[in-house]
Amino acid sequence: MNFTVDRRRLLRTAALTGSSVALAPLFPAWAQSGTSGLVRALPEVSGEDIRLRIAHQMITIDGRASHAIGINGTVPGPLIRLKEGQNVRLYVENTLDEDSSIHWHGLILPFHMDGVPGISYPGIKPRSTFTYEFPILQAGTYWYHSHSGLQEQMGHYGPIVIDPAGTDPVQADREHVIVLSDYSPLHPHTILKKLKQMGGYFNFQKQTLADQLRGQNQSAGERAEWGAMRMDPTDIADVTGSTYTYLVNGHGPKDNWTALFAPGEKVRLRFVNASAMTTFNVRIPGLKITIVQADGLPVRPVTIDEFQIAVAETYDAIIEPADDRAYALVAESVDRSGMAVATFAPRVGMVAEVPSIRKRPLADMKDMGMGDMGGAMAGMDHGAPDACTPEHAAMGHCAPAAPMDHGAMDHATMDHGAAPMDHSMRDFSVVPDTVKKTPTVQTISPMPVDRTGEPGQGLDTVGHDVLVYRDLVAVDRNPDVRAPSRELELHLTGNMERYMWAFDGEKFSEVKDPIPFIEGERVRVKLVNDTMMAHPIHLHGHFFELVTGHGDHAPRKHTVNVQPGGTATFDFTADALGDWAFHCHMLYHMHAGMMQTVTVRPRGEQA
Repeated sequence: MNFTVDRRRLLRTAALTGSSVALAPLFPAWAQSGTSGLVRALPEVSGEDIRLRIAHQMITIDGRASHAIGINGTVPGPLIRLKEGQNVRLYVENTLDEDSSIHWHGLILPFHMDGVPGISYPGIKPRSTFTYEFPILQAGTYWYHSHSGLQEQMGHYGPIVIDPAGTDPVQADREHVIVLSDYSPLHPHTILKKLKQMGGYFNFQKQTLADQLRGQNQSAGERAEWGAMRMDPTDIADVTGSTYTYLVNGHGPKDNWTALFAPGEKVRLRFVNASAMTTFNVRIPGLKITIVQADGLPVRPVTIDEFQIAVAETYDAIIEPADDRAYALVAESVDRSGMAVATFAPRVGMVAEVPSIRKRPLADMKDMGMGDMGGAMAGMDHGAPDACTPEHAAMGHCAPAAPMDHGAMDHATMDHGAAPMDHSMRDFSVVPDTVKKTPTVQTISPMPVDRTGEPGQGLDTVGHDVLVYRDLVAVDRNPDVRAPSRELELHLTGNMERYMWAFDGEKFSEVKDPIPFIEGERVRVKLVNDTMMAHPIHLHGHFFELVTGHGDHAPRKHTVNVQPGGTATFDFTADALGDWAFHCHMLYHMHAGMMQTVTVRPRGEQA
């Protein structure tokens, strides 16, 4: 006989019978005015001395038991709550039979406390304890995670909240920490192996003949072009809902994780994207969302209906639910293969209507690095010869249904330089010599454009207000407003067929020298995405200012999502001595090579 308790039915019954008081033990004291879950709320640790234990454990997601690596017995790990100005000692015990580590994502600290094995320290050996100690120099929402192997995918992550030393500029009646993540029952090394065997292994949303017969998506001619270039316009995410369950605070959609509010309250939501590979599009149907902080730092309030949060980013938001009803929190994966779902409600046991997953997005010419040509192509009648320019004819866009003949194409008319552009778009004449001509460079973006004013793939036609990076304006004047003394251009490169990723065509294992900086120098860094995947690029130990037209109030971040075929530029002050990791925060991209070391040396010392 099955004696499994139906938790949702139990809670609903308790609410209807007025016995919900009996459920109080489910909510720790800190959770009753903060983050609260109906199954098991994340514990909180704080103070000057904090002990964390890394261990294997079992977790239950949507009623299914799975293996994980957790911290202090939970996934996510406990909320670490600190105070600006304090000193903290964190004693981290590794009970695993392999090395482990904890990186304090977004925290400003000495480099040897940053927690990246092989760069800033040796890591934490099996069956041993390492003590991190550093001052807390900032406030805001951050997080922590393993930087060893692929442990982060297995649950080795957790949130950090740092309260300001003085009055918090963000005033709210209550707050909830929302940790978004992805989980697969497949071992992460199995996932990586399958990606190595076939880059699109987990993409079950490929175009079909039926799509064409219904006249949906792309024309036959365009599909032929994509096939010739060995690319797939449906390849928006490497790992998808075919294997992932998308989580809110460790709970799947069926768990109905619930956060409480009282109608009329101002509620602060601290969002952390702690996923391994998933960019989320977040909305709460029926409620406006006001963004007040980005990556832990205050921004001028901007009210929107939806925002995209890349891997490793954090956003603080305010919602003001006035009605006595439940609302659904929807965090849809960027490729729309699944979603994380939770509930905001005035009482336990309430369930909100969850919208259906929206139509999948398709990559376009702009995602291929063809700049604004993608927009021009969208409005062109590919069957009308009069609308076809010589450049577009050379690319084969004007053939109504016939595949492009790359052998006969006149590449000279494409005006991409002296070197012809082959069918895989590896035209190295349009990139600097710093990009190595290696198999890691499958494509080059011939006409990349700044995409910080765009909402992200699939969000330009949703019909409501979506956050873009250019909406973000710092509340405080930037601490360093000097003009950069030099510029550095870095290309994000990859080969999806062989699943290799790199900076400037060199995988981390192939790089001989770190990227050098001198203490105190001001540098403008331009990131050029030569791939058709978005890459959230994270710089350890520093904040940088996004160049988005806001002058001395540029938004300061530690992670920036560079859209496919696009660019993103930031100004950076090398104010932290030491060696620091610099990498794509897509876990398998980093593991497959998209990582380098940044070194900051004292003035007068040879880098």
